[in-house]
Amino acid sequence: METVIIVIHLMIVIALVGAVLIQKSEGGALGIGGGGGFMSSRGTANVLTRTTGFLAAGFFATSLLLGVLASSHRGERPSSILDKAPAAAGAPATPGATPAPAPGAGQGGVLDQLMQQQQQRGPAAPANPQ
Repeated sequence: METVIIVIHLMIVIALVGAVLIQKSEGGALGIGGGGGFMSSRGTANVLTRTTGFLAAGFFATSLLLGVLASSHRGERPSSILDKAPAAAGAPATPGATPAPAPGAGQGGVLDQLMQQQQQRGPAAPANPQ
């Protein structure tokens, strides 16, 4: 159902862009006046204006319908991006909280193996001065 509405919505969008682009320019802010052209009659302007209005109404209707369908699929409680956002890296820690382990710590990674080898060898002997 949603796919059909999305396809209809995209077809309306393409038609709406086309209808706006073929309308006669009044030369307002662009500084280019629309002289005589193949779409210069007054009747064509009325048809294009009405077509643009109908396409805009269809665009709004399909947008609202897609929004309603999207909200109905979420379940009872709508979810938010802010509910799922992780804590910021620069956020201050709460007092008395233990620091989180480093990523990969305690998982038998390369750094853990090197630390175990270092502990087994004992402290390194100081180097002789040269």
